[in-house]
Amino acid sequence: MTYKNTFKRLLDFFVATLGVIVLIPVYILIYSLLRWGYKETPFFYQKRAGKHGKEFKIIKFKTMNNAKDAQGNLLPDTDRITKVGSFLRKTSLDEIPQLINVMKGDMSLIGPRPLYMKYLPYYTEKEALRHTVRPGITGLAQISGRNLIGWDKRLQKDVEYVENLSLGLDLKILFKTIKKVLLAKDVANDEASGVFDLDDERKNRPLQV
Repeated sequence: MTYKNTFKRLLDFFVATLGVIVLIPVYILIYSLLRWGYKETPFFYQKRAGKHGKEFKIIKFKTMNNAKDAQGNLLPDTDRITKVGSFLRKTSLDEIPQLINVMKGDMSLIGPRPLYMKYLPYYTEKEALRHTVRPGITGLAQISGRNLIGWDKRLQKDVEYVENLSLGLDLKILFKTIKKVLLAKDVANDEASGVFDLDDERKNRPLQV
């Protein structure tokens, strides 16, 4: 309990701060490439659900441009992702700015991934346990297939993480995440993974507890 309530947060802040300092050269390089390529801010902000379902803004490097059709509507995600953006997603380098979220206390290094606010009404009572801890940059679901597994399995892994949270589990997830990133294994774009949005999938399905 001490790890979950105290030491985990202190470790998050220390490692995230160290990570920001060490990755400054990489950060500057990516920032410069995206700034030159997009001619606008290279950051992507989006509202997500944090601990206890509280809203916060997640920070990522942009991986898509703002190309629009003749009617002024944004083109499909698959048509807007850039070569640099695809590389950033494949290597998970687009996640680097989330270290700032960790430092602020919005997120943890390890935990259930923060999902859209619109999903809140569609979790079962047990699945809602995912919001009793800070969301993470990586988590048990991510090392178990990332977005390539279905929602039921993915949320089940989130609950499994919460119920078994420990320093040992966090270290296991961290090392497996590093391995998967280096091997570029089980990588799928959030918006183009072949998985329907949770709310769309469950709107016509009875909610169970």
